[in-house]
Amino acid sequence: MTPEEFRRHAHGFVDWMADYLASVGDLPVKAQVRPGEIAARLPLQAPQAGEQMATIFDDFRHIVMPGITHWQHPSFFAYFPANSSPPSVLAEMLMATLGVNGMLWQTSPAATELETRVMEWIRDMLGLPPTFSGVIQDTASTATLCALLTARERATGWRSNQEGLQGMSRFRVYASEETHSSIEKDVRIAGLGAANLRKIAVDEANAMRPQALAEAIEADRRAGHQPLAIIATSGSTANGAFDPLDAIADISAGNGLWLHVDAAWAGSAMILPEQRHLMRGAERADSFVFNPHKWLLTNFDCTAYLVRDVDALVRTFDIMRVYFDTKERGQAIDYRDWGIQLGRRFRALKLWFVIRSYGVAGLQALVRQHIAAAQAFAQAVRTEEDFELMAPAPLALVVFRYRPAGHPANDLDRLNSELAQRLNDGGQLYLTPGKARGAVTLRLSVGQSGTRSEHVERAWQLIRDTARTL
Repeated sequence: MTPEEFRRHAHGFVDWMADYLASVGDLPVKAQVRPGEIAARLPLQAPQAGEQMATIFDDFRHIVMPGITHWQHPSFFAYFPANSSPPSVLAEMLMATLGVNGMLWQTSPAATELETRVMEWIRDMLGLPPTFSGVIQDTASTATLCALLTARERATGWRSNQEGLQGMSRFRVYASEETHSSIEKDVRIAGLGAANLRKIAVDEANAMRPQALAEAIEADRRAGHQPLAIIATSGSTANGAFDPLDAIADISAGNGLWLHVDAAWAGSAMILPEQRHLMRGAERADSFVFNPHKWLLTNFDCTAYLVRDVDALVRTFDIMRVYFDTKERGQAIDYRDWGIQLGRRFRALKLWFVIRSYGVAGLQALVRQHIAAAQAFAQAVRTEEDFELMAPAPLALVVFRYRPAGHPANDLDRLNSELAQRLNDGGQLYLTPGKARGAVTLRLSVGQSGTRSEHVERAWQLIRDTARTL
């Protein structure tokens, strides 16, 4: 493809992108296809000869697009958002054009130094102290794995990377019953064993019970195990629960354990001073993670990982080879040493574009707007006799269910599952089912970049009307 051909096609693509962003709200939120339908329209073998870009793009529009669930739809209320915004998309285009691998300072000094400065901005926006240093990871799953591996190395005197875990103490990791599935996966990958993830009982607000945590640690010590780390949750996936970080930090400090705070979704709310009370004690953690790609208008993937002990992090991941031995080594940061991946995308560029385009005040206004819309939805649920909230809703996740008067209690799970399926299949909104107190629930997460109060109000009307036809 010549530069002129590239220019012509790129202009056409950008026109399509702008039209898509302007009209995505008119599309069904969830893809309206059956399993295998897209694959059936794709050739079994790759083409031997190259094809025209116009033909490829036409197939994109007619084959791929029908199978897309539109995460940028303003009525996307499922999971948590994977947000986008025009400034972030433009930065992604520049990132793809540059094709930077920012593994070393030397391989693109701007990529390294921009990431360092942007992560300082992020730390300050969250109200965390300057004792934290930040690095961009791909996802929260990876960041938490980095925390566990660093904790493991520190606890073994930096021996387990070299010798393995054979013959060492049986480590224990502690998290609440509300912890995300990625925590168990990370415990497995770190070689600690899923059986050594102790899930601590929660209270009526689905938050970890500090007393139960302390008792579990003491019991493990008596049994000959070695407590290693605590993973505290700030904004759980199922029910939006917040563990009491201050009390957990006391226990962590008293036992010499690594404390990692998983605030993947809710951490963005810390840019609002009035919401920081939900995560009071985060400043005492050893590491903290949240995803700007969830609630701060930055395209997936972009995870902010903040740590206190950078030397421990680097010592865990640094492997020296002659091709990494640049003359700047020791004078500048080489982010290859700050995580699992060697190759690193220039993710800081899109975060920089977003923060500069919206400003801190603009991002705060959006998060406040989403919280207000979710709070109005929660209040509407409270006022209806045949609906009920199933968990506290301090931010922008509302967990509820339909409970019509006189309906058999043993059939409510089926009823709510059917309600979720009917709503999602209708294409006008998308939400996810969940469980709270052993019962099937519906989760409505407000946070998509284009979502406004009118979309939430329309969702409530549709949910209520659909429920009453069941």
